[in-house]
Amino acid sequence: MTLLRALVHGVAIVAFAACASSSGGSKAATSSSTVAPSPDPRVGLKPGRYNAGEAQWNMKLVSNNPSPSPFDSSTNSDLAFYKNYVIQGSYDGFQVWDISTPGKPTLKKAYYCPASQSDVSVYRNLLFVSGEGTGGRLDCAATGVRDSVSNARLRGIRIFDITDITSPKYIANVQTCRGSHTHTVVIDPNDSSNVYVYVSGSAPVRSPTELPGCVRQSPDSNPNSSLFRIEVIKVPLAAPQTAAVIGGARIFDSLAAPPTHGEEPQDVAEGKRVADSARAAGGYVITIFGSERPVGPRFTKPMLDSIAKTNGRTAPNAADSATLRSNIQGIVDRMFQLNRARTGPNQCHDITVYPAIGLAGGACGGYGLLLDIRDPAHPRRIAAVADSNFSYWHSATFNNDGTKLLFSDEWGGGGQPKCRSFDKPEWGADAIFTLNNGQLTFQSYYKMLAPQTPFENCVAHNGSLIPVPGRDIMVQSWYQGGISMFDWTDAAHPKEIGFFDRGPVDGTQMGNAGTWSAYWYNGYIYSSEIGRGLDVLQLVPSGLLTANELAAAKLVHFDYFNTQDQPKITWPASFVVARAYVDQLERSNGLAADRVKVVRQALDQAEKSQGQARRDALTQLGTLLGQEASMSSDRAKVQKLAEVVSQIASSTGTAAGGQ
Repeated sequence: MTLLRALVHGVAIVAFAACASSSGGSKAATSSSTVAPSPDPRVGLKPGRYNAGEAQWNMKLVSNNPSPSPFDSSTNSDLAFYKNYVIQGSYDGFQVWDISTPGKPTLKKAYYCPASQSDVSVYRNLLFVSGEGTGGRLDCAATGVRDSVSNARLRGIRIFDITDITSPKYIANVQTCRGSHTHTVVIDPNDSSNVYVYVSGSAPVRSPTELPGCVRQSPDSNPNSSLFRIEVIKVPLAAPQTAAVIGGARIFDSLAAPPTHGEEPQDVAEGKRVADSARAAGGYVITIFGSERPVGPRFTKPMLDSIAKTNGRTAPNAADSATLRSNIQGIVDRMFQLNRARTGPNQCHDITVYPAIGLAGGACGGYGLLLDIRDPAHPRRIAAVADSNFSYWHSATFNNDGTKLLFSDEWGGGGQPKCRSFDKPEWGADAIFTLNNGQLTFQSYYKMLAPQTPFENCVAHNGSLIPVPGRDIMVQSWYQGGISMFDWTDAAHPKEIGFFDRGPVDGTQMGNAGTWSAYWYNGYIYSSEIGRGLDVLQLVPSGLLTANELAAAKLVHFDYFNTQDQPKITWPASFVVARAYVDQLERSNGLAADRVKVVRQALDQAEKSQGQARRDALTQLGTLLGQEASMSSDRAKVQKLAEVVSQIASSTGTAAGGQ
C-alpha cells in the first residue's frame, strides 16, 4: 500500500478528521529568494567605515557594535563563545560582549593586553589567548619588547580564569619556541581531568637564551628541532596554573615540497612597481618566493633598534640603516627558512579537532592533513593532500557526519585582493573532500564569486556549520568580500544560498577591515569585523532555507563554542525537525507533491492530538514512511524522517514530544 493511500484511508487509525486545515507551522516557507539576485548587489557598493553600502540576501544585519578605544584603531581577530558572551580577540587584547539580548550586545569588558593575534578559545571557566609577535609582554604593558632577547616577552598561550567574566584573572602563561599564531583546545572524551591545547606557531624559532630548549636547526641536523612540529600543552583542570608543554608532535615528517602556483601576472607587475617605489623612497625590499616585496616598519624597526644597540647607540642612524639594508635578505631568510631548497610544511596554521570521531583536520602550509587524535597527547598523521591551486592551507571544517572535510586557502595571507574579476575561482577558495576509511578524495572548490575591488582584501577565511538537520550548510567570512552562506551537502556541487557584504572601508587604498570570522551560535551569526567591531546577523527564511529548517537549527544550544573544537551536533526528536526533513524532500522531489501534502497534514493533526492518539498516529506514519523510502529518489532522507517520527511517538508524554 502506498503512503498516500494508507494515510487517506487510515484516518480513523490516526484519530483525526479528514480534510482538517493544516497549521501554519507545517507549510514550507516560500520566497522569491531561491535564485541569487542579478546583477549581484555586492558589486559597486559605496565605500566607508560605518556608512558603507550594504548588500544582503537571505540574511540580514541585526546590529553593528563598534569596538571601544583603543581597540577601534587595532585589528579585531577571532571569536569564542561562553554562555551568553562573545569573546572577541584583538591585536590589543580581547573584548567581552554580553549577548543575552543577541541583537543588542553590550560590552562587559575590554581587556588590554597587546599581542598578535590574540586567537581565543574557552573551556568551562578557562580562557586561552594566543601570542606570537615579538612585542607581546608577559605583563600586558603597552611598551612592547625592543630587545632581541628578553625575559619580559610572551610568545605562547596566556590562560585566564573567567569565572567572573567581567573581571578575568590572568593565572598562567605557557611559553613556546615559535609562539602561538593560533591554537586549538582538545577534549579527551576519556579524560575529565585535563584538556589539551595544540599550538600552531608560524613565527621564527626564538633564541634558546630567551627560552631554553628552543632549537632553530632543522630535524635532519638536530632531532630536537623546534621546527616541523606542533606543541602539545596539557592543562590540568584542577590546577590550570600548572599547564605545560608535554611534547611536540612531528606530524610533518616525510612530506615533500607541495606543488604551488605563481601569482597572477597583474600581481607580479604591481609587486614590482611597489617594490621599486619603496626602494626609491629608502625603504627595505626582500625577495620571497621569487617576487620582490617591501618590508614595513613594524618588522624593520626592532631590527634597526637591535643593530643600533649593538653599535652602542640608543637610536638608529644612517649607518645602521645601511647595515640592515645590506643584511635584511639574509636575516629574513634565516628567520623564516626562505629561499632554500623547498621542503614540506613545518607548521600548521589551524587545526580543527572533532573528538567525537577521533579525528582532526590540519591546514598546514602546503598540505591538508588528517590526524588521529584518539590519544590527544600524541596526534598522528594518517593522510595528507596537496593541491597546486592552493597557496596557503588555512583552516578546516568537518561536516557533522564526519564524511567530508573542507579546507580553506588564505592565498595572499589575508591582506591582498584576491576576489577581483580576473582572479581564478580555484585560487583563494575552499577545497571540499569526501572522507572514507581515512582517505581524502577531492570533490570540488567553492569561492565567493562576487567581484571585489583592488582595495578589498578578499580570500577564504573562518566559518562554521549552521546546524540544519539533514544538510551541510556553512557560513564563512571572506574579509572585505563579506560573509557567504553555502550548501555543500552535494560535495561536488556547493551552492551559495545567502550573503552579506559591505563596500570597501576605503575607496582609494587598501584599508584595515572586513570580516575575520563568521560563526553560528545559538540562533545568530556573529562576525568579528576587523575594523568595525562586532556584527550580529540573522538568517531570513527562504525557499533555500525554510522557516522549519531554521527553527530546527535553533533547537541546538551550546554552553560554549570554539569553532576549532568541533562538537557533534544532535537534534531532539521534534515536530519541527520532522517538518524540516519534509521541506527538504519537497525541495529535492524526494517525495511527490501529493505525498508531501499528506505527510504535513498527518504531522499537524498528530501534534494537535495527545497521549495514545498521538502515539498511534505517529507510529503509523513512521511505519508507512519506512515503506515509502524504498520508492523514493531520496531514500536516506525519507528514512531520517521516519526515524524522527518514530522517536517522537516513543517520547510522547515528554517535553521532547511536544516541540
